[in-house]
Amino acid sequence: MKVKVQKLDGKASGDLELNDAVFGVEPRADILHRVVTWQLENRRGTARPTRERSDVARTGKKWGKQKGGGTARHGDRAAPIFIGGGKAHGARKRDFEQSLNKKIRALGLKMALSSKAKEGLVVVDSLEMAEAKTKTLAATFGKNGWNGKVLVIDGEQIEDGFRKAAGNLVGVNVLPAVGANVYDILKHDTLVLTKAAVEKLEARFNG
Repeated sequence: MKVKVQKLDGKASGDLELNDAVFGVEPRADILHRVVTWQLENRRGTARPTRERSDVARTGKKWGKQKGGGTARHGDRAAPIFIGGGKAHGARKRDFEQSLNKKIRALGLKMALSSKAKEGLVVVDSLEMAEAKTKTLAATFGKNGWNGKVLVIDGEQIEDGFRKAAGNLVGVNVLPAVGANVYDILKHDTLVLTKAAVEKLEARFNG
């Protein structure tokens, strides 16, 4: 698959041949759904438990006489009715972490990239800016028609000036190639890859 490469200011900068094994895979909703669900579930923290009657470190000794005390009969200070006692029917610990086959995860990422390639993937030669300012970058995005949510993926590291300039732009997120994931790619309207990012992503699957 051949795509046009442009400079950040919108000027043409040649063509680039994309690997069809990475950018030409037919997307499947069930695979994408599985990977996104796996990602979101693994982001959830463990549901913390409360201490129930058996978890409280209190004596089990009967602390008063059965009769004659003028109070109710109790045999355990860990009972829920006492301060410091265990909670009745308390919350249980729950882990939401799921496992997913590496091949499915890799296939999901290929399908996410392929779906963006079909919709109109943007490839730029680099993210270097002559003037690394938010106002300048916002004008560049408007000129290029990159509206809505925009995800920009760079190579090994994000170009520092671009990262700082994009930091205050609403709906714009920047990631290194190693951080590319299905959920972030699908939830953004526009995907912008640098040539270095394309090389890294293709090498990630070919390696």
